[in-house]
Parts: sequence; C-alpha cells; structure tokens
Amino acid sequence: MTADLACWVLEQSAGADRYLFGIAGPPGSGKSTLAASLGAQLGAPVVPMDGFHLSNVTLTSRGQLDIKGAPETFASTAFVELVRRLRDPTCVVECPTFDRSIDEPIADQIRVSPEDVVVIVEGNYLLLDQAPWSSLPDLLDSIAYLDVPAELRLRRLVGRHVEFGRSRAAAAEFVRRSDAPNAVRVEANRARADLIVSTDS
Repeated sequence: MTADLACWVLEQSAGADRYLFGIAGPPGSGKSTLAASLGAQLGAPVVPMDGFHLSNVTLTSRGQLDIKGAPETFASTAFVELVRRLRDPTCVVECPTFDRSIDEPIADQIRVSPEDVVVIVEGNYLLLDQAPWSSLPDLLDSIAYLDVPAELRLRRLVGRHVEFGRSRAAAAEFVRRSDAPNAVRVEANRARADLIVSTDS
C-alpha cells in the first residue's frame, strides 16, 4: 500500500517546487504510521498536527483535559499558519512534534528546508469543515483519507492509552467519551478527500 501511495505522490508532485501531501483520518486509523513509512520512502519530512496540542496545563485550566484531542484542544490557528508557511519552498520552517511518553508537544523538532519538495502533513482534522481548519484543503496540494475498520481503530486506541499509563477500564472510557465523538466528526468530512486509502491491517 505504501509503495503504491509513494508512486502516486511522486507522480502528482513531478515538477513542483513544493508539494504538500495531507493524510487525514479518525483517531487510531494509523495516520502517523503511514506518514512515517511514506516519508521514509520519499525522503520527505512529516509534520504532525499533534504538535499543536495545547499543553496539559492550558487544557486543565480550561476544563478540557478530559476531551483532549477534540478540535478545540488544538492551537488550530497556529497550525494553519504553519501550513501556510510550508507552502513557501524558499523558507526554512521549524515544526513541533508530540511526545506521547510525556503527553505534550515539543517545539522545533522537525526542520523543513528548501530542498524538501514533498512535505507530508498528517492529522485528524485536515478535512474538517470548520474554521480555521476549513482553510487546509486550499493550502495542501492533496489530502488522502485513511479508512480503517472501526473495530480495529478502537482496539488500537485502547491499547495506546493502556501503553501510556491508563488502566484498561479508564482507556475504554476515554475512547468512548473523547476519541469516538472525534472520529464521528472526522468521518463526516471523508468525502472532501482527494483519495481514499483503505486498510484492514
């Protein structure tokens, strides 16, 4: 699958000075894994939307820590502005990443340079029809939607939360309260994608 997608991106980006390829999909669909594999094949940097999570301190002060991952728990305007900056192939752009082991974003961990023709941007809300997210389809050259069976996604999500410290019961409750409603929002915008990438593994 990744090899076919890499060929497609190379065809689409031929002759471009900068080609921004987005990977969207609901929580647990495997966006980060696919983006990392694709980036390795193409020699392209991967910029994750998760680098724009608001800090846990900020979310706690807003009473939003229990819904971390919802659109309103991201620095969405800053993320859109960074994608806008990535459109300029003459600039060096320092991008944040997200460290799951501490559950926090870390600034300036990814460097996008003028020699990077293809840049991969991945995140849940690249197709969300809600400002400021709704600007992203015009800034990205194409967006793929990663479609994965719900049962597999939910199993991955519970496993992820358990891996990073929650009990299985607490993990299942967080998935029910936060990840599942977010998946519904993401899936509602599936039709806005330029292509659908399906996997059951």
